[in-house]
Amino acid sequence: MAVPLAFFALFFAYPVAAIVGRGLRGDTGWQLGRIGEVLTRPDIAEVLWFTTWQALASTALTLVIALPGAYVFARLDFPGRQVLRAVVTVPFVLPTVVVGSAFLALVGRGGLLDELGGGRLDTTVWAILLAHVFFNYAVVVRTVGGLWAQLDPRQEEAARVLGAGRFAAWRRVTLPALGPAVAAASLMVFLFTFSSFGIVQILGGPSYATLEVEVYRQTAQLLDLSTAAVLTLVQFAALGTILGIHAWAVRRRETALKLVDPARTARPPRGAGQRILLGGVLLTVALLIVLPLAVLVERSFDAPGGYGWDYYRALTDAGATGTFLVPPLEAVGNSLRYALAATAIALVVGGLAAAALSRPGGPFVRGFDALLMLPLGVSAVTVGFGFLITLDEPPLDLRTSWILVPLAQALVGVPFVVRTMLPVLRAVDARLREAAAVLGASPLRAWREVDLPLVRRAVLIAAGFAFAVSLGEFGATVFIARPDHPTLPVAVARLLGRAGELNYGQAMALSTILMLVCAVSLLVLERLRSDKTSGEF
Repeated sequence: MAVPLAFFALFFAYPVAAIVGRGLRGDTGWQLGRIGEVLTRPDIAEVLWFTTWQALASTALTLVIALPGAYVFARLDFPGRQVLRAVVTVPFVLPTVVVGSAFLALVGRGGLLDELGGGRLDTTVWAILLAHVFFNYAVVVRTVGGLWAQLDPRQEEAARVLGAGRFAAWRRVTLPALGPAVAAASLMVFLFTFSSFGIVQILGGPSYATLEVEVYRQTAQLLDLSTAAVLTLVQFAALGTILGIHAWAVRRRETALKLVDPARTARPPRGAGQRILLGGVLLTVALLIVLPLAVLVERSFDAPGGYGWDYYRALTDAGATGTFLVPPLEAVGNSLRYALAATAIALVVGGLAAAALSRPGGPFVRGFDALLMLPLGVSAVTVGFGFLITLDEPPLDLRTSWILVPLAQALVGVPFVVRTMLPVLRAVDARLREAAAVLGASPLRAWREVDLPLVRRAVLIAAGFAFAVSLGEFGATVFIARPDHPTLPVAVARLLGRAGELNYGQAMALSTILMLVCAVSLLVLERLRSDKTSGEF
């Protein structure tokens, strides 16, 4: 636990505490009375209410739509399965401003829905909820599906032999085993939607604002650090409550599971029910995932002179729009380098944390578990400003160092590593380790021979998540990325923030490149994972 604790103390707790301290401390001392003043304002109360209920609604809707997909990808074998698994993960790495723009093109004025006579959904909560499902679909599919694929189907089959119906066997055998993974996925979706920024900013219009939107407005537009600090403390309080409930619920459901090679659990669809389910999931993916992505691709080629490569060619010229010091295309290489470094950091920190949390512990360990999830719900604006004002003097003067961006990206990647690896580590039967110890194996060898073969698949899934979120991280990176080394999300946001058809077209072209880079990376990971996991159980 020492390395993860030191990492979070230096690169999360210290920057956030510094920015909150600056907001609540004046020339005459602490201004704690400001907390009550802010929380009693009607506009802030309305923001708190909308933030909470839209996050709950988004989480519930995502589970309803994505759990059938988790089953299909875990238990059904069909042509194009690996490619489609990579496709559904692409939205998760897109900057939220790009997701908002894609849905605006679908449901806004002059969008596809408007042209078909269905009216407009922008500036309504339905556009926000659908965009959140689009963004978080992969979280449920990969987190729940990763464990589902390793559950031994013979346990459910044994229940049916003893007289249980198909649904009763699933409810009594499989669902309790999936409980920790479902809870972990629900928690991650809730935290992301609770702190939603770009999607609400674009699709919600002036009528809707989350805590994250309000923190940005108070900090960047009104320069009111005291109000922003109070809202950050509210985020901490809400997240602490949520994480406490989550930890209690997971502990009540934890059991040792019988895990098997996932290659042995996936079978071709059998019967009309499975074929209908597969068709429904494929239709959902087509309408909810592929269609918005197709809109981005179409717009990247829709140049003034007709469809062509004009916007892509402009990406190689730094002076085409005067927005960048370097050609925008260099952002691709920057993002890949930063994401690889952030993934390595997240795997080391998150892997050590998951290993520590998989062992029995008291309140201190449970508090440590909650600490690891805080970066997902705390304002990225707060973290970014905190980096700027704290990591600017020895011995941590990192303002000019390239590692600053991967450190900020790893903060978001670590929770995904922990939540992906932890259910599998906790499911390993401790008697296997004890048997290895009785036979003379050292603790290190017992971990290598017992835990590693079972958790290797989870490590690769965690690496994919960490790499994906690092590619798409925007909130903190926009404040600390150097002007001559922009990342893809930062470059897209800069282009979208400037008027002109050329800027918008280049933003769509960069977004398309980001989708392709992510899809290729995840497809490689899928094949690597299949090769590594075949025949090892």
